[in-house]
Amino acid sequence: MKLASLLTEQGPHWGVVEGDELVLPGTLAMSCRRLEHLVHRGPDVARRWGDAVVAEAGSQRVELPLAKLDAPLRPNRNVMCLGLNYAEHARESLAASNKPFELPEAPVVFTKSPSSIIGPGDLIPYDPRISEKLDWEVELGVVIGKEGAHIPEERALEHVFGYTVINDVSARDLQFRHKQFYLGKSIPGGCPMGPWLVTADEIPDPHALAVECRVNGEPKQSSSTSDLIFGIPRIVHLLSRVHPLVPGDVIATGTPEGVGFARTPPQFLQPGDEVACEIQGIGTIVNRVAQVT
Repeated sequence: MKLASLLTEQGPHWGVVEGDELVLPGTLAMSCRRLEHLVHRGPDVARRWGDAVVAEAGSQRVELPLAKLDAPLRPNRNVMCLGLNYAEHARESLAASNKPFELPEAPVVFTKSPSSIIGPGDLIPYDPRISEKLDWEVELGVVIGKEGAHIPEERALEHVFGYTVINDVSARDLQFRHKQFYLGKSIPGGCPMGPWLVTADEIPDPHALAVECRVNGEPKQSSSTSDLIFGIPRIVHLLSRVHPLVPGDVIATGTPEGVGFARTPPQFLQPGDEVACEIQGIGTIVNRVAQVT
């Protein structure tokens, strides 16, 4: 089931994507208006409510091209991110920094501020006062639906509500200037997320999904989640050892090779560029870069 967040004059709503339409809840909206609230009720409740929304006579249907979609979730906690989690991306990144190649023995973990999240069609601000080296990074986003600490790897996927697409937009000049990634990863518009949230039952194997990023229609990244160094069960297990994961937590699992800073010569996003990030079985989120005036 595909669940989306919609911005309306009455405020945010959630809905079910059915074909080319977004089906909005009728009476169910009285007790649950935001998708975050539904995620907190767990995947079983979400599926039952989603089925009820589609079948409900009072449900409103909106054509997707006419809908103003928001990011599926606006979590209260930072987005947790994995760095260097595809072998070829680790290779290109280390080579660009004149470092010898070696696979990470443990995940490289950083976070992005929730304030960096934007939705489908929203603009990525290009503000030279902050950065002139914006880079693209398509990533599989994992949304937690069940609380847990010290989650065993063999039970980890039971805690996953679903999946979405994330563009980990990175200000490379900030990222490399500071010893921590946080500033370079938390710029305004630095976390496009969407176009919706796909429940885990729709993705039988999250480690076999084609992943692609295109800039102005030109493929920049093309890979598969089968190339993840640390798979989702391992990521969930390791993160939950440090602090409990709670419903609505978002994890960005890393990006494949093809990023801009590692190219020869380096390439960065410019005002007017259109960035499309697509993951098989989930969808495509498209955002344009816009000059800040």
